Amino acid sequence: MKSSVIALLILLALSVGSFAQTSDPVLMTINGKPVLKSEFEYIYNKNNTNNSLDKKTLEEYVDLFVNFKLKVEEAKKQGIDTTASFINELSGYRSQLTKPYLTDTNIDEALLREAYEHSKEDVDVSHILIRTPQNATPADTLKAWNEINAIWKRLEKENFARVAKEVSQDQSAEQNSGHIGWISAFRTVYPFETAAYNTPVGTYSKPIRSAFGYHIVKALARRNSLGEVLVSHIMIFTSKGDEIQNKKAKSTIDSLYQRILAGDDFGDLAKKYSQDKSSASKEGELPWFGTGRMIHEFETAAFALKNINDISQPIQSAYGWHIIKLIDKKGLAPFDELKADLERKIKRDERANLGQQVFLNKLRVDYRYNPIEANVRDFYKLLGDKKLNDSTFIAGIDKLNKPLFSFAGKNYSQVDFARYLKKNPTTNKSTASEIIDEKLNAFVNAELLAYEDGQLESKYPEFRHLMQEYHDGILLFEISNREVWDKASKDTEGLIRYFNDHKIDYTWEKPHFKGHVIYCKDKETLAAAKSIVKKAANDSIDKYLRTRLNDSIPHVKIEKGLYVPGENKVVDDKIFRSKEKYVPSSDYPYVFVAGKMLKNKPENYTDVRGLVTADYQEYLEQEWIKALRAKYSVNVDQNILKTVKKN
Repeated sequence: MKSSVIALLILLALSVGSFAQTSDPVLMTINGKPVLKSEFEYIYNKNNTNNSLDKKTLEEYVDLFVNFKLKVEEAKKQGIDTTASFINELSGYRSQLTKPYLTDTNIDEALLREAYEHSKEDVDVSHILIRTPQNATPADTLKAWNEINAIWKRLEKENFARVAKEVSQDQSAEQNSGHIGWISAFRTVYPFETAAYNTPVGTYSKPIRSAFGYHIVKALARRNSLGEVLVSHIMIFTSKGDEIQNKKAKSTIDSLYQRILAGDDFGDLAKKYSQDKSSASKEGELPWFGTGRMIHEFETAAFALKNINDISQPIQSAYGWHIIKLIDKKGLAPFDELKADLERKIKRDERANLGQQVFLNKLRVDYRYNPIEANVRDFYKLLGDKKLNDSTFIAGIDKLNKPLFSFAGKNYSQVDFARYLKKNPTTNKSTASEIIDEKLNAFVNAELLAYEDGQLESKYPEFRHLMQEYHDGILLFEISNREVWDKASKDTEGLIRYFNDHKIDYTWEKPHFKGHVIYCKDKETLAAAKSIVKKAANDSIDKYLRTRLNDSIPHVKIEKGLYVPGENKVVDDKIFRSKEKYVPSSDYPYVFVAGKMLKNKPENYTDVRGLVTADYQEYLEQEWIKALRAKYSVNVDQNILKTVKKN
């Protein structure tokens, strides 16, 4: 909520960046501090486009800009920019703004487009898997690599399904001969998906590596995406090997199917009889799903239903018997509609870091990353077969102090890397070289990103301007809250004084009734309520009526307000004498009003609190600006102002 308010303030208050360039002259000074031409020029053109609702002249913008800068200067004078809350909030905004600058956005966009293209088609695939352990040693990896390559050679002469059944280490291969079925985007790990979509139908891929091991992927067929379906189902569970239970389940599902054909409501039957409790309470309805999300038999039957409300015959899956009803179906949405969802899926996928990895590789080239391999090997020798948090290893690396690598003219030593290793000892690698290489790569990447982060303001003017906008916007929000908004809402004496001095500004065209509408359950309550109203002070009526007449049963209901004709039916009838008579409810058949008529002006500021508060805020704002202009010097170079470019 606050961020949107700040963004609006930035737009209204005309905040901009403040970084010098060699050809960027000083346009003005505020309290002796220079404000560059580019600051004003950037924001003037940004907020004064042809589409702007409130276009300003150059002179008008100068005036608004100066007022804004004076407020920011006052915020700094009060130390707001040094508070922990300000620093943390600005840091949070910065971390969001830096993201597109610390990745290769072309790769990110290409991945989105690729995922969408994959979503257009389903691929029917089989595979052969040779697993590698989670903490595979180089020997483990080499062994698996040799195995998969030997299998790949066999496939030149042997049947894929037969070989898969014989050698694949996928546990299901013995039953399905390696056949996985139809897949689409995000249904498998990314390397597998890539191989499936890049392999022509009827052929198989070269060995590819995933987190599970090495695969050979065969593409059996392709089809256009079936889209997604929304279905309900009735399910009766079965148990493998329990013939008696399975016969009973079949009998039950057949009976339910006949009842549906006879006209019984599908949803009612699902609620009462379906053993899938998570969907039974919703009349059997399941979430939308596409290819690869359900077991094969269920998916095939669901997508075979053509028309809305079509019902499948009972079908059997590994879990039991189902009757499926089609509720709705939809094709693939356009890219722009799916983009946000694709981005979310990519962030949870192996491809999430590809854009940044390409970006980091580019930084290594651009900044001339130069490792000293001999000094890296010192860490290999010290680690050996020990762990990173081993005291002997830590004692050894504490003695290292040679240079380790450099980039962008900045040198890093073994001391810097040793410090990183102590803070980050977790690894799933097994050999010394793998562990050190992994950690060194992570350390270099972190340092490259940190260095690039520090260069963003100088490399990208648009980023510089955005950061300055948020910096000044947060300050503007806090100082305005202190000096205007919070003060106006809490300064009761000031509001009263302002109202009394400007009563003529709050006259009404229509009369207003100010008072209470009181609803009573019976005659006794009515008499008691009228007696209380007659004796009580106006601001105590609500309290006395509720505390004296209401107990476990609400004998009275009270409405309080300032009413014009048409806003309350009781007031319209009893005060404004409208033609439409008020008919009380049976719960509260006795109604009366108590208050006064205000013909053409409010009685006090509370009658128009919102208007008075807004006007008082405006008054405080103008008085504050006068004080700031008197407090701080402002000088504008008119000659430089004439050179401001207008888009």
